[in-house]
Amino acid sequence: MNPKILVPVAVVAVALTAGLAWVWSRQHPAEDPDRLTLYGNVDIRQVALAFNGSDRIASLSASEGDGVRAGQVLGRLDTTAATLRLAQAQAQAGVQEQALRRLQAGSRAEERAQARAQLAAAQAQADLATRQLARTQATSDATDGKGISRQDLDNARAQQQVTLAQADAARKAAELVLAGPRREDIAQARQALAAAQAALALVQRQIDESELRAPADAVVRARLLEPGEMATPQRPVYTLAITAPKWVRAYVDEAHLGRVRVGMPAQIRIDSDPDHPLTAKVSTIGSVAEFTPKTVQTPDLRTSLVYELRLQVEDPENRLRLGMPATAQLDLGAQHTAATASPDIRNAASRP
Repeated sequence: MNPKILVPVAVVAVALTAGLAWVWSRQHPAEDPDRLTLYGNVDIRQVALAFNGSDRIASLSASEGDGVRAGQVLGRLDTTAATLRLAQAQAQAGVQEQALRRLQAGSRAEERAQARAQLAAAQAQADLATRQLARTQATSDATDGKGISRQDLDNARAQQQVTLAQADAARKAAELVLAGPRREDIAQARQALAAAQAALALVQRQIDESELRAPADAVVRARLLEPGEMATPQRPVYTLAITAPKWVRAYVDEAHLGRVRVGMPAQIRIDSDPDHPLTAKVSTIGSVAEFTPKTVQTPDLRTSLVYELRLQVEDPENRLRLGMPATAQLDLGAQHTAATASPDIRNAASRP
């Protein structure tokens, strides 16, 4: 072959070989001993949100895909019956409160004056009857029983006894009026007021719980009921996906398990945006192998054991979705241990 032709062919062959090598190096980068690549899926906590009471749904304000904030009102129940019960409970509490105040105030000045006057009248009647009996007895004694009949003397003696008993009753009644209500009666009225106030608080609580609020920042995954339907605590109205925190659940083999530590930094990449990795940390390392192929493992089979890792991901832009495949790269060279991990991560690591 002509040497003039061989030279360009050789140049092209070298260039083609170099290009293929570059493409291969891009697709198959050299293994870095200080980096561990794992594959997993995004894990997000979900909440089945239901009303705490049973009534007809009046309104719902969120739909699928809506982002909601913690404490945001997502729905309301019909509170017509609860409002009527609230008015009734308020009236009953008011009655018990006035009854307690009446007992605590004791007798009025007019009642005390009336009791004293009744006692004075009864005492005056007793004194009159006593004097009348004395005169009758004196006349009978002076006439040797002939000036006063036996019946008149008995009537005078009986009249004195009746008036003395009436005076004693009036005295006891006046003492009761002046002493005021019994302590036991006041305590009973106080407990009755407490019971009425508790019933009032219960109805108010039922009205407060007629509003369905988001427990945390989340995204509505499903709206399961509609206005007009009957809600119960057993029927979820919404399914929410909590936006933070988020995890990537991955698995590491036993050969690399000893180099992984809680708090170790990592990067998370997703197929839809591989050029912008997310920051993460190892939050949990499984303490039990996910599966054991044999009862007794050979050295080759022992390397097939895998352990679950949970990597807590910072996702401020909410790019991750539940179940999304993700690639995690751990920096094995970083000397992060459980002692330098945050309290939240250390607590997570203590869970099995």
